[in-house]
Amino acid sequence: MRIGELAERAGTTTRTLRYYESRGLLAARRTENGYRTYDEDDLRLLQQIRTLQDFGFELEETRPFVDCLRAGHPAGDSCPASIAVYRRKVGELDGLIAQLQVVRAEVGAQLLRAEAELPHGPEPRCELGAEWDTDVATTEGRQG
Repeated sequence: MRIGELAERAGTTTRTLRYYESRGLLAARRTENGYRTYDEDDLRLLQQIRTLQDFGFELEETRPFVDCLRAGHPAGDSCPASIAVYRRKVGELDGLIAQLQVVRAEVGAQLLRAEAELPHGPEPRCELGAEWDTDVATTEGRQG
């Protein structure tokens, strides 16, 4: 398949594919007239890269998975280098989760403090949500 078809099937752009090629992540074969050609293995490789990027992996972090696929491993993540990247990423995610938990606790404490300082206590909360509150305010405004 040519570059346009590969880009469409992979859900990306031809520019991205050329960039991956320049980074050594995608290898194009050339026809006699110079057109790039690809096969199903290239599509699978791109799907692996895109999935990892959707999970927050940097492009360079996908390289061990690409190498693993090229070595004939069907999933691309059953090689020692891929597993090492997974371990690093899990560690990063654990650190981010811990940071978010601290921030969440601090924001929750500030909310409780701020609500306690209101003259008549916290405002009642409607179970139906903000859209209902807006509709009621609009309706009440028309009646008044």
